[in-house]
Amino acid sequence: MNYLDRYKLWVNNSYFDKKTKEELELIKNDNKEIKDRFYKNLEFGTGGLRGVIGTGTNRINIYTVRRATFGLANYILNKCKEEGKSKGVVIAHDSRHMSREFCLETAKTLAACGIKAYIFDDLRTTPQLSFAVRHLGCVAGVVITASHNPPEYNGYKVYWTDGGQVCLDIAEEIINEVNKIEDYSSIPTTTEDNKLIVMLDESVDTAFVEAVKKQVIRQDIINKVCKEMKIIFTPIHGTGNLPIRRALKEVGFENVQVVKEQEMPDSKFSTVKYPNPEEKAVFSLAIQMAKENGADLIIGTDPDCDRVGVVVKNTDGEYVVLNGNQVGSLLVDYVLTQKQEELKSMTNPTIVKTIVTSELGAVIAKSFGVDCLDTLTGFKFIGEKINEFEINQDRTFIMGYEESYGYLIGTHARDKDGVVSALLISEMAAFYYDKGMTLYEGLEEVYKKYGYYKEELVSMTLKGIDGMEKIKSMMANFRNSNIEKIANIKVEKINDYKTGIDDLPKSDVLKFILEDGSWIAVRPSGTEPKIKFYFGCNGEEKSEVDNKLQQMIKEITSL
Repeated sequence: MNYLDRYKLWVNNSYFDKKTKEELELIKNDNKEIKDRFYKNLEFGTGGLRGVIGTGTNRINIYTVRRATFGLANYILNKCKEEGKSKGVVIAHDSRHMSREFCLETAKTLAACGIKAYIFDDLRTTPQLSFAVRHLGCVAGVVITASHNPPEYNGYKVYWTDGGQVCLDIAEEIINEVNKIEDYSSIPTTTEDNKLIVMLDESVDTAFVEAVKKQVIRQDIINKVCKEMKIIFTPIHGTGNLPIRRALKEVGFENVQVVKEQEMPDSKFSTVKYPNPEEKAVFSLAIQMAKENGADLIIGTDPDCDRVGVVVKNTDGEYVVLNGNQVGSLLVDYVLTQKQEELKSMTNPTIVKTIVTSELGAVIAKSFGVDCLDTLTGFKFIGEKINEFEINQDRTFIMGYEESYGYLIGTHARDKDGVVSALLISEMAAFYYDKGMTLYEGLEEVYKKYGYYKEELVSMTLKGIDGMEKIKSMMANFRNSNIEKIANIKVEKINDYKTGIDDLPKSDVLKFILEDGSWIAVRPSGTEPKIKFYFGCNGEEKSEVDNKLQQMIKEITSL
């Protein structure tokens, strides 16, 4: 069936509602738009769905959400039988357009298949969903979110029994079940009052916050500075407001202010271009507040509260955004420093990071006698390692992190957790505050000890069918380019993860390792229409590293 046939089917089939048909009527003379919406089914990838909200098979809407859920339900019924039905699936959602509707559609399709569906009364964070899967003993979990994407997007992520995102093998089997569904009108649904749809109470919230609070290392330091140290927090219109403020308050931080303009959920994210804590622009209001009251720390989380951005004063008194590599390295140094005695009794203590994350954390870990393992990009692979360590009992997970502002301390969740990260970052800031230092000065101390490391990410957005083809072409060109030198530094090794190396699953990533330890990685984004270029350099002198990094970026982007 071609895209026009699919379009006509949706227009004429009585299964699709009036609102859907009205939206399709508006594009009846726009062949390009019809093609983009119907040339394929929105792909259920290894992490689930993510796409622009709208009508069509290549959009996220109640029908594509039902299709994804029916595929998941069939997998559960085939794999887990009656046990899967009774254990059920827990569903959470963020503050985006249609998130509540998609949550309810997921629950109704699961219930129509005889599977218990747990839902929350309102929005909840992604890490709490991860926690809730294990806390409730569910067979799976679903979170409706598009993370930090622009407001026109939404998404659908699937978690398995261990609380982590579904591993590649399970994801492939679910994808196969989803791909079998061609007739949307065959997908079952029910009403919201179905007895298999269970509303959760606040006990799950309390259990999650208690688990987060257990990760505090130096309560004595918090008690010492909690009245003086000033924290500003922004949830950027998302889910982080209540759990983060609750956790900070319950461990003792008294001087916490929230950015009022960004406090309440807002599906338009009206104060920012898009709600990504990697961008300094989202902190404009928070920085203005900080300048007025002399705040020591600014923290911001994305809509589903799994990513955390940090803003601190530099040595000139200016507020600067620390990147994910910097915060991750600071956390590694702080956590290992404070846990030195505990490490001695642990079985092979280990931190886990991704292949596109700075090597500084690995260098710090080594100095403490702690292993550092690399995974593919995506926190799901870090979550898999936690489960693997627990099954094999050969390693102890200390923390995991990735350059894209995601961190996890502890094992209460199996995905990056903005709540525990905000808490530990605040504790770490309190530690340096007690020494008369900022986090920025703490980072400078780390550089003095281990060497200067700098990383940068350059992304190119290429939307639509043409953009997808261009990204494929770029990856092919880099694979065939036979690059021998970058910035006049010899390329010592090229890791092509698509061939399956380092005991990692195959992935469309290229990494060029230079003879001085610098590196460049290239990969298509798994969640956005982008190709991403990662650069990493290190050395003794800041100016030397900065110059080298800029030359590398110039050469690679010119290709």
